[in-house]
This record gives sequence, structure tokens and C-alpha cells, in this order.
Amino acid sequence: MKKSVTIVILLVIVIAFGGAMYYLYQKNSQDPVIYATETPTKQTIIKKTVATGSILPLEEVLIKPNISGVIEEVYVEGGDYVKSGDLIAKIKVVPNLNALNDAKDAIDQAKINLDDQKRNYDRQKSLFERGVISQADIERAQVAYDQAKQSYNAANKRYDIIKTGTASGYGNQANTLIRATVSGMVLDVPVEKGNQVIESNNFNEGTTIAAIADVEKMIFEGKVDESEVGKIKENLPLEITVGAIENQVFDAVLDYIAPKGKEENGAIQFEIKGTLSKQDTTFIRAGLSANASIILARADSVLALKEALVQFDPDTKKPFVEVETGEQQFERKDIELGISDGIFVEVKSGIGADDKIKVWNSVEPEVTAN
Repeated sequence: MKKSVTIVILLVIVIAFGGAMYYLYQKNSQDPVIYATETPTKQTIIKKTVATGSILPLEEVLIKPNISGVIEEVYVEGGDYVKSGDLIAKIKVVPNLNALNDAKDAIDQAKINLDDQKRNYDRQKSLFERGVISQADIERAQVAYDQAKQSYNAANKRYDIIKTGTASGYGNQANTLIRATVSGMVLDVPVEKGNQVIESNNFNEGTTIAAIADVEKMIFEGKVDESEVGKIKENLPLEITVGAIENQVFDAVLDYIAPKGKEENGAIQFEIKGTLSKQDTTFIRAGLSANASIILARADSVLALKEALVQFDPDTKKPFVEVETGEQQFERKDIELGISDGIFVEVKSGIGADDKIKVWNSVEPEVTAN
């Protein structure tokens, strides 16, 4: 019995020893882990945030009529350059019957008053010539008669304006002739011949006949998220890219950040505006969609590393890298970081340009074919 137990124990020991030897053999036969290295490079690092928006004129003027009617002629189209005072369109007045009737009644009343004042003036003049009344009495009669004539003429002009949009003596000031109020390019003419238009007044903004703007003064207008608005400030440089204009970047300056945000799709957005530098060669059309890169910080030609190579101490949270000191031997070195663009990060101190930094992803050794 004792002999059988001894044999079993010996077998177990032999099997365990054999397994251990096999494990050590397999372990030693595996290829060693090889780590690649990279060296720091000189980079220009730009830290920025992006806003989406569009290109718009700095000042856009909407031309509206001072009288309602029907477009009789349109003299301009989109893309034309006009000067202040140039004729844009002509309106044919469709008079309001109630206003026309009131104006006609006003003429009749003014004529009655004029006839009455004329009779009174003739009577006073006759009495004055016979020495019955004084100079002051005839002068008062003269003034009343002149005022009656003035009221009658004004009533007639009022009637003509309601009926035709103009009156004798007004020349280029006729309401039916719509003229440009500023110089610039005609961006849009939303009306055509035969369209009805409404006058601009206290109760209605009126029909837009044309939109005019100085296309040499353009701005970027966009929105940034509330998570980014705290990082930006006025006078920061902008780099504008326009989707319709490839391979070209336009410079601008951030000059407006809305003090109040607006909720859009569950997020608070803040409006921003930036004035574009004058473009002498490239024509930027109003309304083009664009993206603005807001330059938060910039470092030119600085020593930089890929962010993936930087590690952080779990206790102190300070950054460090592992620098190669020998064949697959590495030493930890603490470093001081600067700005980052999300790919590269500036290294202010801790390593040199010739140091080889450990890449944490190990690489498989090359297999040589026999």
C-alpha cells in the first residue's frame, strides 16, 4: 500500500516538473517585445476652435417704395453696380378710391373757401379805395385770400399725388420713381414687372424692391457653442474657409460676440461676427456658407511631440515620457507642456530634439524567411 502511494506521489512530481519545464521552454521561445521610438519635431502649433456660418455684407440696404402700386418697369438686376440716386424701378399708382374721394372733397371745400375769400377781398378793396376802411383791414383780407389760394393749390396737388403718385413741380422727387439710396452692388431684385408693391409706413415695412450692399465690406457671421464661447474674445484672428472657394483661406478679425445666447436644438449658441480683410482678387458672393477657425493660441517652430506619446503620472497628474537610454532600455523623464492642437503638443522643457521617445504600441519582430 505504502509503495503504491509513493509511486503516485513520484508520478505527480514528475508530471509537474515536466509541465514547468515545458512552460519555461515556451516562454523562452517567444519573441521579445520590441518598442518603436520617435523623436520630437519642429512644428507650428495652432490651438483653435471652429464656428460655422456664412459670408454676409457688412451693410445691406433694402429699397422700399413710399407709395403702393404696380411695378411698371425694373431698370436693374442682380450684380449691377449702382450709385446713390440711380433709378431702380418705376411704379404705376393704383389709387385708393376712398382716399381719392376724400381728396376730391378737399378740393371742393378749398374752392368754396377760395371763392368766399375772393369776394371778401374784392369788397374790402372797394371800401379801402373809397377811404372807408384802414390799411390794416385790407391787408387782413389780402392775407386770408392768399391763404385760401394756397389751400386750394395744396388740395389739388394732394389729389394728383393720390391719383398718379406725383404732382407738378416735384420733378425727380416723384414717389413713382424708386431710386437707390446708397452706392453698391444690387444683390437681389425680388420683384418683377406687374408685381404689386406696398408702401413703407408705420404699420407695414413695405415690399422690398431691391437689396444693395457694398460687396467690398464683407463679414463672417456664425455661431459657437456655449462650451467654446468662454475661450474666445474680441480681436482674435480668424481664418475663414468658404466651401465654394477651394484651397483659399481668408483672414478676418473677431469683432463681435453676442452677450446673450439662443437655444437651438437643445444647445445654447452665441452669435459671432468677424470683419474680412479687403479682397482685391477674389470675389466672395454674399450668402456663401463658411467655416471660421478662431485662433486661440499659436506657437511657431517649437519642439513638439505627438500627444499619444505623452503619459501622465497617476498620482501627481504631471506629464512624462520614456526616453531610450540603450537597446530597448528606457528612462522616465518629466516634461513641461505648452499648447496643443489635438495631435501635437508643445514641449517646453524636459527633453531634447535628439531624444528617442518610446511608442507604447509594441511592434512584432520581422520574420525572416528561410
